[in-house]
Amino acid sequence: MKSKQSIIALAKSTIELESKAIAHLSTLLTDDFAEAVELIYKSKGRVIITGIGKSAIIANKIVATLNSTGTPSVFMHAADAIHGDLGSILEDDVVICISKSGNTPEIKVLVPLIKNAKNKMIAITGNKDSFLGQQVDYVLNAYVEQEACPNNLAPTTSTTAQLVIGDALAVCLLELRGFSSKDFAKYHPGGALGKRLYLRVSDLSSLNEKPEVSITTNIKNVIVEITEKMLGVTAVTKDNKIVGIITDGDLRRMLNKNIDFGNLNAEDIMSKNPKSIDEDAMAVDAKEIMEANGISQLLVVKDGKYTGVVHLHDLIKEGII
Repeated sequence: MKSKQSIIALAKSTIELESKAIAHLSTLLTDDFAEAVELIYKSKGRVIITGIGKSAIIANKIVATLNSTGTPSVFMHAADAIHGDLGSILEDDVVICISKSGNTPEIKVLVPLIKNAKNKMIAITGNKDSFLGQQVDYVLNAYVEQEACPNNLAPTTSTTAQLVIGDALAVCLLELRGFSSKDFAKYHPGGALGKRLYLRVSDLSSLNEKPEVSITTNIKNVIVEITEKMLGVTAVTKDNKIVGIITDGDLRRMLNKNIDFGNLNAEDIMSKNPKSIDEDAMAVDAKEIMEANGISQLLVVKDGKYTGVVHLHDLIKEGII
């Protein structure tokens, strides 16, 4: 059994070896890469990405990345392609073949069939002089000197390199397309990431009670309003416009002063000019305001009029924080 130190040392050497290999990829970029990006960008079809073994797994990931950043893509397993799935390739599609060696039997069978259909082909390979490298229109060099595997056998560094080349393609394409955060939100409506991009303040505040008192409301009724609405706060309004805010913290501080509050009104203890946010603002903007000011609630407005409250807990529940 290896010691903890030796295990950590092995992990570090793996990371360092792969990071050096990835850094070296930038020196292997040629005009083929830029021309491949332009080809995909101008194409009226989809990107079909194929591979076998571990390269097939990487192909799936690249497909997912391209689809999520505005480039329609489809995965086609190289073995399945020669048993019927070749029919999924349409006339205007661009095909990317991924193979470390570029000489696997499946690739040797598949590539001529794709060429016969006259689809443009791009290779991501660690051997530009391979059968694959010699047959395609563009070669993206993913050469690595050695695998991280101590036996230099298991695909490790090589698959990482393939993935990085795919990421580089996706980033270049999204930049050419002017792919914005709004576009990203359309493709990622679910999960915390999507919510950060599309969830608005009104989506949260509309689900809450709307605590509200006037400047003449006595303290007893202020306490009742804050307690019943369960948000730890109430807005103080005049003509439906915010003039102040009272939090449960304000009430505790008032009680600590040991003063007779029987004759006090909301106006006497409220904080003026409270922080607020428009209900059409993004929920993530509310998060930033709360964090910057060390507060847990924000009053919400629409056209200058009070509409509700958004609470820190709302953001936590939706995964914004």
